[in-house]
Amino acid sequence: MDAKKKRPGPVVQMLRWIGMLILLVFVLFILLQLTGARLTVDGTQMSPSLAHGDTVIVNRIAYLFTDPARFDIVAFPFAYQEDTFYERRVIGLPGETVQITGGTIYINGVGLTMREDLTVPEQGGLASKPVTLGSDEYFVLCDNPSGGSDSREPTVGNVRKQSIIGKVWLRVWPLPRFGLLR
Repeated sequence: MDAKKKRPGPVVQMLRWIGMLILLVFVLFILLQLTGARLTVDGTQMSPSLAHGDTVIVNRIAYLFTDPARFDIVAFPFAYQEDTFYERRVIGLPGETVQITGGTIYINGVGLTMREDLTVPEQGGLASKPVTLGSDEYFVLCDNPSGGSDSREPTVGNVRKQSIIGKVWLRVWPLPRFGLLR
């Protein structure tokens, strides 16, 4: 006897697809809550990489097994205002000496080759004189050096690894600018 399986109708198939899509969105939401944080960029300090109003995802587990690398964008809380987070780019790594003078960033006395999309600050602030980082400290800069506070200012200073909440890695809003950050 030849038994034929009856295929579900198109309505049942559509409901299954919708159910799977809802399940997928739910699983992604839970994963994001466990491993990521959502931040909204306030200001133009990280322009052109990040714009005012951009919504980004911070990978909170990125640095569990590795350390922040030079040019990573990291997020950390601002020490003087509750519920305020800064997104800044790592320039100096633990144990290095950073100095900014004459429009050049020096790491251990050697001029840093900057990415072409980044601007070197003219003013060195605290880094006008050599700043030696501790074994767990990072020197961070704004992509728009005239636009905000970073490690050149005493209100930010060197950022300790334990203060970094994660790597800013994905822009989710606005949709036309959706994508991974570099």
